[in-house]
Amino acid sequence: MNIEILYEDGEALVINKPAGLPIERPRKGGASLEDHLEALKLGFQRAPQAVHRLDTDTSGCLLLARNPKSLKRFNAAFEAKLVSKTYLGIVAGVVSEEGGTIDLALSKISSEAKGWRMIVAKKGKPSVTHWTKRKELEGGLTLVEFRPETGRTHQIRVHAEHAFGRSLLGDPVYGHKDARVSRTMLHASAITVPREGKPAIIAEAPLPADFLALGAG
Repeated sequence: MNIEILYEDGEALVINKPAGLPIERPRKGGASLEDHLEALKLGFQRAPQAVHRLDTDTSGCLLLARNPKSLKRFNAAFEAKLVSKTYLGIVAGVVSEEGGTIDLALSKISSEAKGWRMIVAKKGKPSVTHWTKRKELEGGLTLVEFRPETGRTHQIRVHAEHAFGRSLLGDPVYGHKDARVSRTMLHASAITVPREGKPAIIAEAPLPADFLALGAG
């Protein structure tokens, strides 16, 4: 598997993470991003480190720090909500409105039967997602752009299901699997990271083949 590099300089890489590749090694073993970090040194002594997380199913822009100092600065930028991220998702239903903001606090729950998941809860952590309808697709699907203001686990997936009454296509946790796709249809399409005294890191990831196959291009 070749990892496409979308942005590179002395302190950062942005890669186009393939769908299906977990960032951390699964407990049961198997492939992960860790298998590629040596190749992603690209002549540097240190292997780069992922600054944030993307779900295993989610494709697209992933920021890697090339040294501990830049990792600390990038983490601070995320905590200060200075990083801008854009996602594209395919909703498994018709979205009638043109756009809006989803403001629903989220909390984590766990059960033996279903494992862990995120739920909407008044006492949960504040979670805000801005969205814009991009395109109606065949089969009653809708391409939606999401711009999360916060970065909670599964935020877009839970917000989509509550706001639209339909989950993202193929989401086995908050919706259901779908024969048309092999994963939850969410793609991290762009990221911008401002830096003091340096140009901002700006990267965009092209739409993957499974999005294009559904007419999202």
